[in-house]
Amino acid sequence: MKTQYTFDVIARVRTPFGEKFGIPRQSGLAAEVSGEIIFEEAFRSPEALRGIEGFSHIWLVWCFSQHAEKDWQPTVRPPRLDGSTRLGVFATRSSFRPNPIGLSLVRLDGVDYEAAEGPILKVSGPDLLDGTPLFDIKPYLPYTDCRPEARSGFVTEYEWTGLAVEIPPDLLVKIPPDQQTALREVLAQDPRPAYHRDPERIYGLSFAGRNVRFTVQDGIARVIEVDAL
Repeated sequence: MKTQYTFDVIARVRTPFGEKFGIPRQSGLAAEVSGEIIFEEAFRSPEALRGIEGFSHIWLVWCFSQHAEKDWQPTVRPPRLDGSTRLGVFATRSSFRPNPIGLSLVRLDGVDYEAAEGPILKVSGPDLLDGTPLFDIKPYLPYTDCRPEARSGFVTEYEWTGLAVEIPPDLLVKIPPDQQTALREVLAQDPRPAYHRDPERIYGLSFAGRNVRFTVQDGIARVIEVDAL
């Protein structure tokens, strides 16, 4: 017997990410990336947020909206393993799941109760596409959510190092000042697909309303062009 449930979208997330390419593969990896949580009108109740300022981090339960209509796969190729090894979908955080539900931990920087669309939650470290729908928000509780003794499976078996980032000054000024550090963090995470290792290839990243074009060679991501979208 197949059981179905219906969920309400309570909010949407605003982030600098205009497309999937370039989004950090996990929340918090680019800690300086900022975002906002804009509640749907039916859920814009200050009372629903009473006490939330007492928490430094919150869990976001959200929808892989671009994959919602796609079939799930029992095995997937995690990018952490260079896309060369298949693992069970439930042993990964792949977006191709039976139910397209994601979970992200973000830092709560504040609440703007006076905004026209308020209350708005200000957060840092999201790994979400701009406009991603949220199903729920829950506070992070260190005493129960943090498990220092936990094992990380295949993640700890693969040595990963980030990229150095070079952005010429004349291109860096084309990025809003409050987004420059975040862009460096995003590029340092190496957004390329695991099977792309061509040093001559030019990649385009949609970030903060700009198309950032870059190459990767010898462990260095070099920005070569920045244009407004």
